[in-house]
Amino acid sequence: MDERLTHIDEAGNVVMVDVGDKADTRRRAVVRTRVLLNARTFDLLTRNALPKGDVLTTAKVAGIMAAKRTWELIPMCHPILLSKVDVKLTPVPADLTIEIEAEARTTGPTGVEMEALMAAQVAAMTIYDMCKAVQRDILITDCRLTHKSGGKSGEFNAE
Repeated sequence: MDERLTHIDEAGNVVMVDVGDKADTRRRAVVRTRVLLNARTFDLLTRNALPKGDVLTTAKVAGIMAAKRTWELIPMCHPILLSKVDVKLTPVPADLTIEIEAEARTTGPTGVEMEALMAAQVAAMTIYDMCKAVQRDILITDCRLTHKSGGKSGEFNAE
């Protein structure tokens, strides 16, 4: 694996990587994160009884929208034609969390890790925004890339 920083040139300047000569490959990234709630907030959310409405549907849509706009927010990201973005939100009563799994896919010369990260984090922040009226100490945690495939570096799966 090449250990040099790809967004820094020989003189130490920040640069956008030129992907013009890279081959198009099918690429996929999956990111997981969790939102920890208290019992009252978890109950209200799962009963769809929060003042701001349907939290999970809103968070799903927000995550998908965020993935499509990643290039506008992360300075060195390329605009990518995404073939799929999905955000799954799963309430886990045992630990009062919402587990979020975001997936992004494309066929192109650059990966979709940032798009999957953006989808997961914006979905989590949307949950926070919609629940903050009843709980301020919500914790967003454990955000990480769990799978990446395609491109020169091949496949990655978190342990």
